[in-house]
Amino acid sequence: MYIKTVAWFAIACALALGQPAGDAKPASTNVLGAEYPRVHADLRVTFQLKAPEARQVQVRLGKTYDMTRADDGAWSVTIPPQVPGFHYYSLVVDGAAVNDPGSETFYGSSRQSSGIEIPEKGVDFYEVKNVPHGEMRQFRYYSSVTGTWRRAFVYTPPDYDSNLKARYPILLLQHGGGEDERGWVVQGRTDIILDNLIAEKKAVPMLVVIDNSYAFKPGETPPPLRPPVGPPGSFRIVVSPTFGEVVVKDLLPALDKRYRTLADRDHRAIAGLSMGAAYAMQVGLGHLETFSHFGSFSGTVMRDLDVKTSYGGVLNNGVEFNRKCRLLFIAAGTAEQSRLDAARHARAELDKVGVKYVAYDSPGTDHEWLTWRRSLYEFAQRLFRK
Repeated sequence: MYIKTVAWFAIACALALGQPAGDAKPASTNVLGAEYPRVHADLRVTFQLKAPEARQVQVRLGKTYDMTRADDGAWSVTIPPQVPGFHYYSLVVDGAAVNDPGSETFYGSSRQSSGIEIPEKGVDFYEVKNVPHGEMRQFRYYSSVTGTWRRAFVYTPPDYDSNLKARYPILLLQHGGGEDERGWVVQGRTDIILDNLIAEKKAVPMLVVIDNSYAFKPGETPPPLRPPVGPPGSFRIVVSPTFGEVVVKDLLPALDKRYRTLADRDHRAIAGLSMGAAYAMQVGLGHLETFSHFGSFSGTVMRDLDVKTSYGGVLNNGVEFNRKCRLLFIAAGTAEQSRLDAARHARAELDKVGVKYVAYDSPGTDHEWLTWRRSLYEFAQRLFRK
């Protein structure tokens, strides 16, 4: 009885002092020193915000949850267990959506947003390990197509600076709508995934190039970065051909000049998530003389795939396409129904003409970064194999 009393007294004191108790730990995505949000062992999450003048405070993470005000003006709530992976979220203070001061911010949904990493038990392919590490480098190049300087990130494998005779294949990896070239670097953990795969000899050493899909010629009107509100599946992504011109005329030549690349189609791949999948398919399948490996992760464009007409009809002759294509990878999360339906439609179309492909469905994940981390993990293992 005495031990139980002391334990409850300690918890009560911790709560009274505003200190967290129990098994919850600060999220890995918190700013330095921030105790909230906190992730519990069962993946519930506790949020807290000191806002004594506020009349209502909520958390918006998929659903919207009301927070409760304490006497000292601190608002808090513990929400149900969350799906593992990275999620954007916001606090809503008196109707205004704001970022959580306890969280780092990440560019997504066309703005800087709070984000939280929910740990995935027993899975570490996107966690830093004691293995040789490559580098994520910032690469600037001038585009003659857009008349502007552009930025890309380039992952170089661990032996890039020591094995100076080696040349490497290239994977171009594109972000989703409302994101930019930082997405695959920060939220996607691309370098960590590749480091671990290469260390385990599950992937060949390669360069991964992450560029911004938004590219406009002088006078071109940019499309809206945020999709209009409407029922699922109603929005059609408009893919400008300008980015494809940038890739072929500017980006690849600049990479071949700056890095030790294997500059032929057999050693070039292109993939992307969501909107980036649309760009990857347009650029890649539109330039079969340049690329031979293709990946679509949660690609909405797949719901309109017609093997007779799409991409100039290059898919209509299965025998001829299979001769040119070394890998066609089509992935979606099982909880993102519209994208899963799109992937299944595309696979059925390809089956009609005998086009070979690899299908991957990420179990239990929606239109979110865990789907795309898993997709990259599966895709990268299949690249540039003989």
